[in-house]
Amino acid sequence: MKNLLLTGMAATALIIAGCGGGDSAPKKSTTKTETTKTTATAKKAEIRVVGSSTVYPFSTKVAQEFKNKTGQNVIVESTGSGGGHKLFCEGIGSTTPDMTNSSRRQKKSEFDKCGANGVDDIIEVKIGFDGIVLANTIDAPQMNLTLKQVYQAFAKQVPMSDTDCTMQDNPYKTWADIDASLPATKIEAYGPPPTSGTRDAFVEIAMEGGAKKYACLKELRGKDKGAFKVASHTLREDGHWNDAGENDNAIVQTLGNTPTAIGIFGYSFLDQNADSVKGANVDGIEPTFENIASGDYGIARSLFFYIKKANVAANPGIQEFALEFTAEEASGPGGYLEEIGLVPLPDAERAAYRAAVENLTPYSQ
Repeated sequence: MKNLLLTGMAATALIIAGCGGGDSAPKKSTTKTETTKTTATAKKAEIRVVGSSTVYPFSTKVAQEFKNKTGQNVIVESTGSGGGHKLFCEGIGSTTPDMTNSSRRQKKSEFDKCGANGVDDIIEVKIGFDGIVLANTIDAPQMNLTLKQVYQAFAKQVPMSDTDCTMQDNPYKTWADIDASLPATKIEAYGPPPTSGTRDAFVEIAMEGGAKKYACLKELRGKDKGAFKVASHTLREDGHWNDAGENDNAIVQTLGNTPTAIGIFGYSFLDQNADSVKGANVDGIEPTFENIASGDYGIARSLFFYIKKANVAANPGIQEFALEFTAEEASGPGGYLEEIGLVPLPDAERAAYRAAVENLTPYSQ
């Protein structure tokens, strides 16, 4: 298991401090003195990155490497994907974030809000893949779950039967209530809040996938997608599901204090804490780097960051930071981000997104 602990990840923000430096070319100059002044000013401007708690450890690692190479200050804040897009789309200029991390693709509503606030040219960069794991403490029984059982455990309401979509309040109190082969312990999960991209991906991949195992809900999806979304995305509110905030490390710590509980977070946090927690097998597949990379593990998603092109004009270091993020030594196979759990993109995709950063090519919805 690739494992490299990042210190300080429990904090909601990391400030990498230092003085200016590096060799980024200035935008424009007429004399040597003006050139030096322009470069120094650009390099001293802090780069601000907000967004996903899942992408946070990858972004902070890149920020550390970038700081070591250039001396440039980078601030990375864990606000959740939704919170990051909200801040990112507030406008342009030095008072707004330069980049936002996201554990899902930017929604059209977010893209439109950006445009309404003058954030017109956005560069989208996919950096790799991550699995969503259901983990418990290392000493707890190994969980072997199906997507249907995941849905049964966490949906607010479930069908009466496979063929009767009359919904009832979730009656399952213990895992054994769902299946006698599962532990007779309380269903108790600590997972991401509604602002989290991990939450979005979990309900869209795991909960929808489990709901479709009911024949009547699968049929409902074809007839009324809105009703199906309500049935599959609405999580319990009776104490069996608990929103645990944007700090995934806090969920890991909670599992140590609550041995029978399940935590839901990105694979990278499982990888970094393999000495204390382990992941449930889902539909017979273990959540490993290899199984996520191959597509065999069923609960996986793409990770992104977004660049505000207007801010790059004032601070070229933003593009340099993004180039560090997309360098082969960072996000490629064997790169330092793979060491902390990022699953790299295929070669062609990596090259395409690298080119988007090099050329600052905006994307469209």
